[in-house]
Amino acid sequence: MAESYTVASFAAPLSRRGPGLLLRDLTRGEDPQIQAIVNEILSVQPDILVLTDFDYDLDGVAMNAFAALIGNYPYQFAARPNAGLPTGFDADGNGRLGEARDAQGYGEFAGDGGIAILSRFPIGDVTDLTALLWKDMPGAVLPPMSELQRDSQRLSSTNHLIVPIELPDGALNLLAFAATPPVFDGPEDRNGLRNRDELRLWTHVLNGAFGPSPASFVVAGNANLDPYAGNGHRDAMVQFLADPRLQDPLPQQATAYWSSRPELGPLRVSYVLPAAEWVVMDAGVTPSIGSQHNHPMPAGPHALVWVKIRGHPS
Repeated sequence: MAESYTVASFAAPLSRRGPGLLLRDLTRGEDPQIQAIVNEILSVQPDILVLTDFDYDLDGVAMNAFAALIGNYPYQFAARPNAGLPTGFDADGNGRLGEARDAQGYGEFAGDGGIAILSRFPIGDVTDLTALLWKDMPGAVLPPMSELQRDSQRLSSTNHLIVPIELPDGALNLLAFAATPPVFDGPEDRNGLRNRDELRLWTHVLNGAFGPSPASFVVAGNANLDPYAGNGHRDAMVQFLADPRLQDPLPQQATAYWSSRPELGPLRVSYVLPAAEWVVMDAGVTPSIGSQHNHPMPAGPHALVWVKIRGHPS
């Protein structure tokens, strides 16, 4: 009988205000939120886990320390994100240089809030689209910006990664990303347009615009876009979810609730979307977020989203 695998995405708040602080908090063992995050992961025990708010360090020390807390994830991957990567220009036009909004992706320091991938199975050669310029994405819609910005502004606010996972019965291509929130800008809609194009990049990847279309894929990450509520170009998510090449095991399932912004209500922003040919055995959001959810969650505003798929597509 074909084996089954659980793929999960979790926008757990594992980012700190400066480099090295996450490792400090992981090793001290005194942070109740970190323990709550660990407990959520252990309750699901995914085979492949995408963490979309995890501080990057060159040697992966913090990622290794976190893997030790949840156990049995010998294979790990992270690439330097655009978050906190200096551009050298005044990206937000406020007359000041070197601020978080002047980086390629919003970040207080290089590596602030990147992506970490933990796996029980070997990881192959990763295709990293993080350095792709926004203007070079087919059909990109950019806000007004200088020629200097157009020629240097990357699309990804964190990363876009195609990560081959070597399963016992074949390969799984993990398409991992975390998009910018489509807010915190002005009428130019810079973040809204970027958020939309960060999602649309995957459609072009599946169309073969950046090499062979990845087979046996699973899209996983924080799109920061609800198809029916909240801010942003929601029609982009509606169109993406309607792509016949993928399936949506959790339609209309909220994945986040910000207790500090109760007027937003529960929103669906994180996703795990397998290719259509996978057999979905089960799926869920941990903890469950109902339509009347109105209280803080100990692991942060985001829930862990997981999908259990069977075997390898024929």
